[in-house]
Amino acid sequence: MTETIERDEIDSIERSIDIDASAERVWQLISVPGWYINDGTVIDHEIRQEDGYVVVIDPVHGEFPLRTLRLDPPRYAAFRWFTIPGADASRDDSTASTLVEFWITERDGGVTLRVLESGFASLAITAEKRRIAVDENTEGWEIELAAARSYLSGTDTE
Repeated sequence: MTETIERDEIDSIERSIDIDASAERVWQLISVPGWYINDGTVIDHEIRQEDGYVVVIDPVHGEFPLRTLRLDPPRYAAFRWFTIPGADASRDDSTASTLVEFWITERDGGVTLRVLESGFASLAITAEKRRIAVDENTEGWEIELAAARSYLSGTDTE
């Protein structure tokens, strides 16, 4: 028997990509809070420190509060991404944020970069908004991982 999972029950997104770069080079990118906030091209952001978290300021998309939870160079990074507008990032409130984790695994000729964003089911938003967030972020991670590969392999045109 096949069980059908409703879109609003989905709690996480997981994606990975192979990158022809060293673990240390990939680490330099993924350890920066909010590197993935952009339009498909990795850019530098203004980052403001506030009470144990950072606010990443993107010229197009606005401000994003994040908290760095764990950095284990050059293999693992975890951030709490406050995704609900007006969320108080000074608290670790899982009803207003998702957990974004990155793993770097060596392979012949480079690394595999894996991302897992979880916590959608506990967000204090409607099921419809949750479905939209999961759909948008699923597409977003595919774009951002491709941007990371392009940036790190030197094929980024900007």
